[in-house]
Amino acid sequence: MTPTENFKALGLTLPPAPAPLGVYKPLLIDGKHVYVSGHGTVQDNGSLIIGRIGKDITKEEGKLAARQVGLAILSTLVANLGSLDNIKRVIKVLGMVNCVPEFEHHPYIINGCSELFAAIWGQENGVGVRSAVGFGSLPDNIPVEIEALFELY
Repeated sequence: MTPTENFKALGLTLPPAPAPLGVYKPLLIDGKHVYVSGHGTVQDNGSLIIGRIGKDITKEEGKLAARQVGLAILSTLVANLGSLDNIKRVIKVLGMVNCVPEFEHHPYIINGCSELFAAIWGQENGVGVRSAVGFGSLPDNIPVEIEALFELY
C-alpha cells in the first residue's frame, strides 16, 4: 500500500497545515531532502493542545499530543508536496518535550509521532534516527514540538 492508502486505513484526519508564527518556512526542500520546521500540537479545529507533561497532562496524553504533532507535520507535507507518496522515507525526528524536571520518559512521548510515521511508511522507511529531549518550556506552553527530515523520491 502507498503512504496515502496507509494513512486512510488508519482513519485519521489531518489538521489544517499550521502557518508560521515567526520568521521561518514550514519546510524547505534541498535536493532530495525535505526539512520540516518544528511543529506543535495543532488539532483539527486549529487550536493547540496545551500543558506541561507531568503537571497538566499525563504521559499517555503527552504521547497522543506527539501523534497530533505528527499529523500536523503530515498536513504540512501534503500542503506543500501534494501527497505523502512523494516521500521515500523518514530520515530524522527531533522531539522536544515540555515537562517537569523529574520527567524521564521523553522517548515514550515521541513514540506517538514515530509510531504514526512507521504506520504510514512502514518499519523500513518510516523509522529514522531520532532524538527525544526534555525542555523547561515550549512556545504557547504546548507539550510537544517536533521537527523532521525526510527523503524525497
